Amino acid sequence: MVEQLLDKVDDDYYIPDANLLITEDDTPVDNFASAKQQRLLVSSLYSSLESQPFLVEANVGIYHTDGEPAIVPDVFISFDVQTPEDWWKKQNRCYMMWKFGKSPEVVMEIVSNKEGEELTKKLQIYERMKANYYLVYDPNQELAEQILTIYKLVGRHYIKTEETWLEDINLGVTFWQGEFEGRRDTWLRWCHQDGTLVATGDERAEREKLEKEEAKRLAESEKLEKEEAQRRAEFEKLEKEEAQKRAQLLAQKLRELGVDPDTI
Repeated sequence: MVEQLLDKVDDDYYIPDANLLITEDDTPVDNFASAKQQRLLVSSLYSSLESQPFLVEANVGIYHTDGEPAIVPDVFISFDVQTPEDWWKKQNRCYMMWKFGKSPEVVMEIVSNKEGEELTKKLQIYERMKANYYLVYDPNQELAEQILTIYKLVGRHYIKTEETWLEDINLGVTFWQGEFEGRRDTWLRWCHQDGTLVATGDERAEREKLEKEEAKRLAESEKLEKEEAQRRAEFEKLEKEEAQKRAQLLAQKLRELGVDPDTI
């Protein structure tokens, strides 16, 4: 909560010294499956979502309260914000809520074991942060039978919801069986309200390729149809000319026989 992040000192807002904060470390971040799932969730939005500025990142720390360590969701989305121009500066290397002025709208945890406190400590932190939605994706059912649990912020508290359409951000989530980066599996994907997937860059490129091929095929088909129509018109013209020639020859022969063809 931004209001709780900033303590007034002599009528000036106190901003924590970024030089004292840990913005990154050398700890390995995740396993193969989680890393690939995160890339899918992040890359598809950057490839297809162009209507407004936003940040979607994986394994980037969020500083939410002065004096407390950052929390690092597997994925988060924050709308109407942009990456700082000089992102190498210490104070710009991660998501500090007092700088961005808001909490991310969506935070997500991908469960790989029973040690992550996704349904306890992290749930409480994200609730205090006032992230609109908290998604817990548990593909191996480590914590519960439910593979996907969605919490929506109502007032000051989270409530579970079965609704996979996240109305506040105009995006939904769905399961998809298919291939991503050479791996065929069941994936969690963003989707539009009609259920269509938010496409990855490769999917958009493939779709554009197919659309171009279809447009080329249609153009070729129209060209062939036009050429066929021209051939038919030319054939009909030749037939008409041939018929006129035959009629002229017949009329000439009739006249040679003393018969006026116009009287027949």
